[in-house]
Amino acid sequence: MMTRLISFSTLFMVLLLSACSSGHQNHEHTHTDTHQKVLIQHTANENPFLHHLTYDELKDTLFTDKVVLSDAEWEKVLTSAQYRILRNEGTELPYRNEYNSVYVDGIYTCAACGNPLFHSDTKYDSRTGWPSFWEPIHAEALGEKIDRSFFMTRIETHCARCKSHIGHVFDDGPDPTGLRYCMNSAAMRLVEKK
Repeated sequence: MMTRLISFSTLFMVLLLSACSSGHQNHEHTHTDTHQKVLIQHTANENPFLHHLTYDELKDTLFTDKVVLSDAEWEKVLTSAQYRILRNEGTELPYRNEYNSVYVDGIYTCAACGNPLFHSDTKYDSRTGWPSFWEPIHAEALGEKIDRSFFMTRIETHCARCKSHIGHVFDDGPDPTGLRYCMNSAAMRLVEKK
């Protein structure tokens, strides 16, 4: 019985992760006015690295300082969902995450350290169930490494400032870059343009 449960769990994770690996070729933008802020509770008031900067202050900003905390310190400033994804390289469910269907003007920052990652102008509907972007604000804002988990080879993206896991990047995105940054909503925080 336990072997079947483990096999089923492994199969479910492989199917879930392969869904993020396979993007759809239809890259039209789908806009919506509803901004769902209910699914993930952010702890901006408790996290000392989440600067309360405005959209205008963040749009051209690149933090070059590094943020290094112990696992225990990260657990204190992140929610359990954020910690699982940002620090343990987890993945959230497709279509059931905060920013997948959100199309408002703003800057998406790292939920752990506030580093500006993506501008809403580069967000598009990849039809994979995760927020997707075709380009980061600055190439230096993200780091990459090979991820060979779950019998796949992918490129993981992490915040260059604090090394938190954000998602993966694939080469099936739209023009002009041809890239698809498939991100976890819990790994980001949206600072809306007012």
